[in-house]
Amino acid sequence: MDFLRPASWEEALAAKAEHPTAVPIAGGTDVMVEINFDHRRPEYLLDLNRIGELSEWLVGEENVRLGASVPYARIMEHLRAELPGLALASHTVASPQIRNRGGVGGNLGTASPAGDAHPALLAADCEVEVESVRGARLIPIDAFYTGVKRNALAEDELIKSVHIKKADGPQQYSKVGTRNAMVIAVCAFGIALHPETRTVRTGIGSAAPTPIRAKAAEDFLNAALEEGGFWESGKIITPSIAKQFADLAAGAANPIDDVRGTASYRRHAVGIMARRTLGWTWESYRGNGRGTEGDASCA
Repeated sequence: MDFLRPASWEEALAAKAEHPTAVPIAGGTDVMVEINFDHRRPEYLLDLNRIGELSEWLVGEENVRLGASVPYARIMEHLRAELPGLALASHTVASPQIRNRGGVGGNLGTASPAGDAHPALLAADCEVEVESVRGARLIPIDAFYTGVKRNALAEDELIKSVHIKKADGPQQYSKVGTRNAMVIAVCAFGIALHPETRTVRTGIGSAAPTPIRAKAAEDFLNAALEEGGFWESGKIITPSIAKQFADLAAGAANPIDDVRGTASYRRHAVGIMARRTLGWTWESYRGNGRGTEGDASCA
């Protein structure tokens, strides 16, 4: 196994063009596990740790441009206001040591359905900036996941950053695991309220071949909130609406049985997380002065 160590982004792109099978490594939290268990034995490893711009972020008026190697610990510390859902997801990643090394680019590159960042990215809405010696392009997050541990990257492309919409409303993230740390998700759920467009987006992890959105649940809830005047009044979401949203979210899941959980349990848990996170986000929205009718929550 050869170890390639470019000193700049341009050198990294050139190395990837010359060796398309080279596996990028930054935090190494996924790649090293596969190598140590002999699940993968790449001919080349492409070390990106010397490229400082991958560990930087820029907060703009509408988006955050998050470098692919920005550690989860820094997201938690510095971007909690702009990216609350992703910050919550970052809290659930493994251990403090791994949160100091791992970044969103690794989750996207591996494209495992159990990656902790995926539900938050889907809910927030973002584009993945990728580049090769041929040029750069932005891939919408909805088009990024193409199959089990497969993504839309061409063989000579590298992930440079993620352009994530800044939160304009409450966001939440929930994860089920067999313990509180150092655990792969049994299933996970992310939700983001977007009051500016009066829409709700979701993300489901580890309950389908790829990370997915619960689009039927979103469509139902968006229509119910609009028709009922909920955005203007801030009134509580009725239990019937919350239940229908949860049922549709559970129905979007397409899980499997494995050592971490059964398909039926995962589907049930997705519904529970959908109802609870909807309740938490809507109560936060109401608490920001969007009406005060009643005290009950939809959870």
